[in-house]
Amino acid sequence: MTLATKMPSTRAPTRLLTPLCKRLGLEYPVFQAGMGWVARAELAAAVSAAGGLGVIGAGSTMTPDELRAEIRAVRARTDKPFGVDILFATARAAGAEVERYTGAVAAMVEVVLEERVPVLISGLGSPAAVVPEAHARGIFVMSVVGAVKHAQRAVADGVDAVIASGCDGGGHVGQIGTAVLVPAVADAVAVPVLAGGGLADGRGLAAALALGAQGIWMGTRFIATSEARAHENYKRMIVGTDTAGTVVTRAHSGKPCRLIRNQFTGSWAGREHEIEPYPLQAMHVGHPASERGRLEGDVENGVLPAGQSCGLVSSVAPAGDVVRQIVREAEAVLDRLCEQVAT
Repeated sequence: MTLATKMPSTRAPTRLLTPLCKRLGLEYPVFQAGMGWVARAELAAAVSAAGGLGVIGAGSTMTPDELRAEIRAVRARTDKPFGVDILFATARAAGAEVERYTGAVAAMVEVVLEERVPVLISGLGSPAAVVPEAHARGIFVMSVVGAVKHAQRAVADGVDAVIASGCDGGGHVGQIGTAVLVPAVADAVAVPVLAGGGLADGRGLAAALALGAQGIWMGTRFIATSEARAHENYKRMIVGTDTAGTVVTRAHSGKPCRLIRNQFTGSWAGREHEIEPYPLQAMHVGHPASERGRLEGDVENGVLPAGQSCGLVSSVAPAGDVVRQIVREAEAVLDRLCEQVAT
């Protein structure tokens, strides 16, 4: 792996510089989650340029040409490392629609390999089939997990790091809270661990490091940024939603997903039997509703993924400022703890 030698730090060293940061050539342990639909080149480049790791959220909906264009747009903005997040989930339904879906995911993976993107992230499933080729091209592979057994399986499949994402987070979630999941995963695997789910500020970063993680994986906070490809109504909804304003539902994709509570989520209460298996529910319901909510700004009838950390987000800000503020806050937390120990 040569990323660290290719991307030397230009800022003063920080106590927050973890081994994973050094390996990837990052200055800060702040990783922007690959939120589908809204995490594109402008956001990813801004986070990476600020010293963290920006990520393009390819999800399962981008065409190969669209993804290639986004990758090259990041490179046109910064020479810092970045990643691409793709949903690798196993489809439990059959038919021509599902075959097209899985084919589209495979085509995006090929683009990542061809473009030699520095970091590949798998969401919802293991990237086992592509790990050898990714490593052959110098690509660092991470996998999002929601349970210890999933982390162990991902490591057995050859991933370089795991992202322990608790049910506090937005989007697809498991059943275990972040504060329990992160240390349990860190104890169970011998690769670097990132902490995700309900983390939105420097206190969360300091806590994640104390729990055994080498950085934080944040999505909701980065949706409420100037560079996010999200409608202003969506961004304002995150700022205006408190910690109790979200709900976990299968209505978006067929898998549990934390969304801001609105008319869309309410309309599926009592109709759970109508929900199709993944990915059919996403293709027939979730994707059109995502267009309405995330991109068109219909915040009542659209899908609005967000974590419980909404209650910690008070403004829409430039992504680079968010990264720097998180680092300052985490440093202040460490200073305060050191002072308390000294006294």
